[in-house]
Amino acid sequence: MATVASQQSEPRHDLLTAQDRDLLRLCLAGAPGAWEAFLERFSGLLAFVAERSAAQRGISLPAADRDDLVADVMVEILRNNAAVLRGFTGRASLPTFLTVVARRACVRSLLRARRSRTASADRAVQDDERKNPAAVVANHDEIEALMQRLDPQAARLVRLHHLEGRSYGEISQITGLPLGSIGPALSQARQQMRGTSAN
Repeated sequence: MATVASQQSEPRHDLLTAQDRDLLRLCLAGAPGAWEAFLERFSGLLAFVAERSAAQRGISLPAADRDDLVADVMVEILRNNAAVLRGFTGRASLPTFLTVVARRACVRSLLRARRSRTASADRAVQDDERKNPAAVVANHDEIEALMQRLDPQAARLVRLHHLEGRSYGEISQITGLPLGSIGPALSQARQQMRGTSAN
C-alpha cells in the first residue's frame, strides 16, 4: 500500500511534452528569451481563456481589454519568482495547468473591473445630486410613490440605493444579498417602476 501511495504522489512526467519541459526549465532558470518564447507559445491560449471567461459572465471584451487580461495572467504567473510555475507538478499537461491559472486570474480581474465601474457610477450619481438638489427632492417624491407598487425586497433595494445613496457594497452588507445580484435586481425594480409610471 505504501508503494502505491508513493507512486500516486509522484508527478506524471508523461503528461509534459519534451518541448514544454524544456521551455519550463529555461523560464525558471531565467534563460535569455525564455519568457518571450513562453508568451509566443501560450499567448493564444491565454487570450482564448480571457475571452471565454468574459463571455461566460456576459461581458463583451474588446481586443485591448483582452490583452489587458492576458497581461494580468502573466503578472500572476511571474509573481513571487514564478511561484505558480514552480508549483507545477506535471499531473496535467502544461496547457491544461495554464488554463486553470489563467481562468482564475481573469475572473479576479473581471470582478475588480466590475466593482470599479459600479463605484464610478455611484460617484457620478452623487455628483449629479450635489449639482441639482431640487431635482433630487422631486425624484425622491416620485420614487417614494412608485415604490409602493414594488414587492418589499425590491422596494428596500430601491430605497437603499436611490434614496439613501448606498453603494452596492453597502447594500450587500446590509441585506446579505450577493454583490453581483444587486445590480440586476435594481434594474428589474426600475423597469417595474417605469411600467407603473406609464399607467
